[in-house]
Order: sequence, then structure tokens, then C-alpha cells
Amino acid sequence: MELELGAVIGFTGQVPQGLILHPDNEHLIYPLGSTIVVRHVVSRAQSFLRGHDQRVSCITVSRSGHILASGQQTHMGFQAEIIIWNFQTKSPLHRMKLHKVMIQSLNFSCDDAYLASLGGQDDNMLIIWEVSTGKGFCSTSIGHEPGYDVKFLNNSNNKLVTVQNQIVKIWEADYVAKKVNFTLVNLGNLKRQILNAVIDPTDSFAYVGTRTGDILEINLERASYKRCGPARKLFSQGVQCLALMNNGDILVGAGDGTIAKLAGQTLQVKCQSEVLGGVTSISLTQDNTHFFLGTSQSNIYLLDSDQLKAELRNTCHYDRINDIAFPYNFSEVFATCSMNDIRVWNSRNRQELLRIQVPNLECYCVGFSADGKSIISGWNDGKLRAFLPQTGKLMYVINDSHRHGVTALIGTIDSARIVSGGMEGEVRIWRIGKQTQTMEASMKEHRGRVWAIQLNKTNDLAVSASSDGSCIVWDLKTHTRLTCLFESTMFKQVLYHPDESQIITTGSDRKITYWDTFDGQAIRMLDGSEEGEVNALAINKEGSHFVSGGEDQVVKMWSYDEGVVLYEGIGHSSTILKVSYSPDQKNLISVGSEGAIFIWNLP
Repeated sequence: MELELGAVIGFTGQVPQGLILHPDNEHLIYPLGSTIVVRHVVSRAQSFLRGHDQRVSCITVSRSGHILASGQQTHMGFQAEIIIWNFQTKSPLHRMKLHKVMIQSLNFSCDDAYLASLGGQDDNMLIIWEVSTGKGFCSTSIGHEPGYDVKFLNNSNNKLVTVQNQIVKIWEADYVAKKVNFTLVNLGNLKRQILNAVIDPTDSFAYVGTRTGDILEINLERASYKRCGPARKLFSQGVQCLALMNNGDILVGAGDGTIAKLAGQTLQVKCQSEVLGGVTSISLTQDNTHFFLGTSQSNIYLLDSDQLKAELRNTCHYDRINDIAFPYNFSEVFATCSMNDIRVWNSRNRQELLRIQVPNLECYCVGFSADGKSIISGWNDGKLRAFLPQTGKLMYVINDSHRHGVTALIGTIDSARIVSGGMEGEVRIWRIGKQTQTMEASMKEHRGRVWAIQLNKTNDLAVSASSDGSCIVWDLKTHTRLTCLFESTMFKQVLYHPDESQIITTGSDRKITYWDTFDGQAIRMLDGSEEGEVNALAINKEGSHFVSGGEDQVVKMWSYDEGVVLYEGIGHSSTILKVSYSPDQKNLISVGSEGAIFIWNLP
């Protein structure tokens, strides 16, 4: 059985021109790992196109909006798939495999009859497909220079433009003879790495953006270089994307987060503004008054075309998410942590409520104190930091709490103590006072990183799981070891069953093991996955079901007593790092190393 995907927080901002506003002006289409999300702009309702098995590398929508196409990246030596989707039914029409390793760029012809696809640098093929049958119509090699972008002309369905490393080619396809011939554009003595192209509505000229940070205008009738701009003011980190407005002005997105509007006549900057992250996609509304903009830090902005005032519409993590935490018995908000920041989310409308940034550091673990008065977190500089949950202000820092990083932590039910684990294997108890934080005990038995710590209900026992192949149950009153569980695996997660008669662990040997808490004997072993280690476990309040996730990218829901998988949730495109039940037991939240947060509805 499949788990029902309720909602997703996430957007893969690194895909060039990945954020697309559908021609109906109501839906945003964007990639998220291997899934494609179609989101209604106003109501924020989401639907998902799932068919790719690896990261989506490019998306395009036809001019009518009836069909869309997406390409993916695969492993070296394998063929990468292109899927043509029916937008109304959200179902795949055709699946096409000819390119190797990666699809670089896709584009529909003006009459929706043909689709052009450009392979990545290991493939270097240009293929034109017939949309109605999904058959490759004519194909040709584009030469040794890697290609970056392909565009059909706006008024003919057999002329295309491709941009490559330092060359621009104009192609003419002969659909009767099934041949494609090209004309090389004469750029004179200009040497530029060309990244993208836009073609004006009359097909008389094209603008191409370069990694140097300028824009070249090319005459398509004569296949010659005309001019470049803006003069003396190059865009930093290259022109990453271009869009052409109806009045002839050009919108330019640069790699340093600059968005600028250039006059079409002079190629001079009219106005510009800044956004967070490099601009990777621009998508104009039909009337050209506004446009959506996606950045490499996975932010989505809405800008007005006149003044370029940016309004942040959507945010999410752009790097791997290491941990999830809910406040004690409260399901309306949750926190996630990643590189540079902790974010607090509203779990109902999936909006970001608070962002706590600590630049250039990685947060390994996050939690709420039981009284809800602080967010506690462990970082890779060895400090334990606590923040206020409303404002995100720093409450206190415990310096040098663990060498090389704090990797696991949990607060006690009375909020007076924190139990933390470190990269070097020590488990430490901290007493949190009004003004002071003191170390109560340090227990050094593990010889590897502590991946997880759990407390029992009365908070007098703690169990820690380490990558040295041992889980240790500690007595928190006497600060001594009670029992030890040994296995030849790197333990990643440990949980108490709610009645505390058993402990459940998982790790790099793909096994999920049940242990007796009394004598530390293994009772039962289940195969957690076919291939790839299992990183995450979560158990519900009754103890009747638990959930696992790991490198096989599937969220599995198990019956605790039977030990069989009841439901599977498919949607992640990389390793799942954490799963968590919401305290009201209505949702399940899983996060992965692609930076996406998946919210599943529990059956």
C-alpha cells in the first residue's frame, strides 16, 4: 500500500529555469528532487508528478500548457529518461530513453508537435522527438563542446538555436529526410562561455547570456554577432537566466543574486534589485506585469516588472536536513535544522515562521525544551546553543560541550537537564539553571560518534546509540552504565517502545533489531531494506506501528508485532535522514539530504 503524500516543503532551486508559471497563470511548476510539484498559486494546493527515479535536471511546458516535459540525471553509463506529461490528468504520456547520463535542456516547438532535447556533456546529442508518438524523429551530435540550452524559434517548428561552450548554432530540421543541418553563428573574435538563450517574438534576433556576465545580441537571419551589453558593467558570477518582455526589455538573473531589467534598444540597465541566492529561473505572467523568480538557495520570489520589488513567497532548506523536532505534545509547529540554520515551520499552512541563522556552521540536532521556552541545538563547532522560540534570539551557549561537534541531544521532561552526545563518543548531562549551565556528568564509553539518545518516561534512564557498534543504557541518577547492546553495525537510531519493555535499533547493516531492556538480548531482527543502510526510526504512541527510512529513499510503515511493512511512501530523491510522528499522530514527517520536507497523511 502507498502512503498518501499530504504536502511537501521544498524546491530544488539549482535546476536552471526549473520554476515555471503555467500559461493559465494559476499554477507554479517546479522540481523537488525526483518529484515535480504543481502548486496552485492562490490556494497553495499541491499535486505531484512522480515517475523519475533520480534527480530531475530540466523541465519545460508547451506554449498551450497542455503538455509538459521533464528530463533527469542518472548514473554514468546509463540512459537518462525524458517523460512527457499530460498537464490536465497529471499522468505520463510517453517515456523516452536515448540520451546518456543527463538531459541538459528541453524545449517544445511553437505548435506543440515536436520536442527538442539536448544531452549533457557525456552525451552531446540533439534529438527532436515527435510529441504525438513519443518517437525520436531525427538526432545529431552537436560536437565536442558541451551544450547548455536549446530553443525552438517562435514561428517555425523546424528551426532551433543551441548554445554551447563558446559557439551558437542555428539548426534547420528537414522532417521529410529526417536530417538536421546547422549554421554556425559568426561571433568574430569574442570568446565567451554561453549559458542560455532567448529568442524575440519575430525570430529576427536572439539574446544569449554568458558566464562572463554580459549579454550578446545575435542576428538570426544573417547568423552574425551584432553587439554586447551592458557596457562596462558586467553581471557578477555570470548571467544564469534570461527572459524577454513584450515591450522588448530583457530580464537578467545573475549568479550573485542580482535581478536586472535591461532596455532592449541600448542594452543598458534600467533598474535592478537583489535576492538571496543566485537567480536560476525567471517566469513571467501572461500580461508581463509580474514574474516569479527562483534562486539557488531555494527561495521563490514574486516581483513586479516595473520596479523589481521582491516579495518572498516560498522558502525551504537548500541543503541536507539533519533533524526534525516537535514541541512537547503540540503538533501545529515543528523545527528542522540544516547547514547554517534552524527553521521553524507552521505544519498546517507549511509556511516558515522563524529562521535562526548561524553562518558557516552545520546544525546536527535540534529539540524543544519540554516547557516550550527554548529551542536547543547542537552544532559542528562543539557548542550547544539555545534560542528563544518566538524571536530566535540566543539564550545561552555552552562552549566546548563536545569536541568536533554535538551530534545528539534530548531535554528532560522538567526542562532542568539536557543529555547530549558528541562526535567523539562521550555522553554528557548538563544542568540548566536560570543563569548558569553546568556539566553534571560526562560518561565516556563509546568509541565512535553518538547518533541518537533517548530517555525513558520517568527520565531516570537514557539509551545512546553509537557508530562503534554499541548501544548503552545509562542510569542518570548514578551516572553509570546499566546494560550494553553489541552488534557489528554502526547504530544510527535507537527508540524505547512506549511500554519500555523493549528497545528498537537500526543502523548500517540494514537490520531493525528488537532488544530486551532487562538483559540486553536481541529478540528479533528484521530486514529494514533491500539495499542501503537505514538511518531513521519513529514509533507511534501506542507502540503498534513504527516507521523507518534510509538510503533506499522509501518511508516504510511497519506493524510492530507482526514485523511486516504495511505502507510505503515514495517521493524522496535521496537518503532519508530522519522521520518523526507528529504528537497528535495524524501526520508523519520525513526529511532527506535533498533538503525536502515530506508530510505524509497517516492511514
